[in-house]
Amino acid sequence: MICCFDIGITCSSAAMPASRPEQVEPPAQPVWTNVNRVKRANLRFDRRKSNRSLFSLEAPHSRRHPVRRESMSFIRTTTTVFAAGLAAGFVGAAATGFQPAQQDEDPETLELTGVVRDFHERTAAAGHPDFERRPSSGFGLYCGNVATQLDADGKPVFSGSGFKVGSQWRDASGRPICWHLFDSSLGDSAGSSGASDSGGIQSDESFRLWYRDDPRINRSKLLEITLDREADGSYVFDSNTDAQSVERGGFFPIDHELFGNSGGSGPDHNYHFTFELQTEFTYEADGAQVFTFRGDDDVWVYINRELVIDLGGVHGAKEQTVDLNRLGLQDGEEYELSFFFAERHRTASNFRMTTNLKLRNIELPTVTAAYD
Repeated sequence: MICCFDIGITCSSAAMPASRPEQVEPPAQPVWTNVNRVKRANLRFDRRKSNRSLFSLEAPHSRRHPVRRESMSFIRTTTTVFAAGLAAGFVGAAATGFQPAQQDEDPETLELTGVVRDFHERTAAAGHPDFERRPSSGFGLYCGNVATQLDADGKPVFSGSGFKVGSQWRDASGRPICWHLFDSSLGDSAGSSGASDSGGIQSDESFRLWYRDDPRINRSKLLEITLDREADGSYVFDSNTDAQSVERGGFFPIDHELFGNSGGSGPDHNYHFTFELQTEFTYEADGAQVFTFRGDDDVWVYINRELVIDLGGVHGAKEQTVDLNRLGLQDGEEYELSFFFAERHRTASNFRMTTNLKLRNIELPTVTAAYD
């Protein structure tokens, strides 16, 4: 009977329904504080996501199994806590005055790359007739020897209708300006001109070679200059402070390069070269944008293909400034600035470029040094 009783109990137990499991309460949801009107993200578990789903809690190649309701509740709770903590972090950062670092729109330097071309002086074999050539009216500043517009190749054109300058034209602030931009209605003061003279340029044919490669007469290479940002926001390259120029006693960037130093009397330098820059910038009508150059010998600057600085001739350091607001440019538009320099005579070479334009290089030409 004991055996039967045990069997009966066993059978009776097998027939009884299983007891109802204890209800599992999901973890309590955190209280969401409405800080800075940040709303809770509606994070939902998507059962249709692939095995690589962030919420599947599966290894990438394991067989997929449904996630238990308790696990889903845990995921929602954890995600909500993370989002709340992230929002609180932003609020705390704002309360302490911390602000994310912002990118400075104005670079500390402008790196401009141009083309320098080397020549032999006119008395040397294969020499260029315009280098070490004294103008008929003597050394000095000559204007009007280049056309007021660039040619189809973006190069200056020799006009031969120049004159020696007695005194420069000036704007209302007293700054020397290009004769071509003179406007009495703006308060400009007229300069004075002397004898007609080509400024030591022999012909249109000889001038064409100044800024074009010709292996019979010149050699060229790329040359980079760095304009440093000043406290007033302008950018400056100055041969009086540039380390290499100071060491060499002036702007002599190709000493012992290309054709080599010129020899003869005076300090040992490569004296006979030109330098060309092709750049672009964005015009800002309220930016009080200006460009100033001081140096020797010849310098011509064109903006939007129009002559804005004319410092031709063989002379000591001379200066001109252009205020871009007088050029009729359109606010927010991009324009080209073309710069042409020549060093044609011993013994000094000065070069100071100052501007608040954020100049950028445009496409550079191939130079003869690429084939050396």
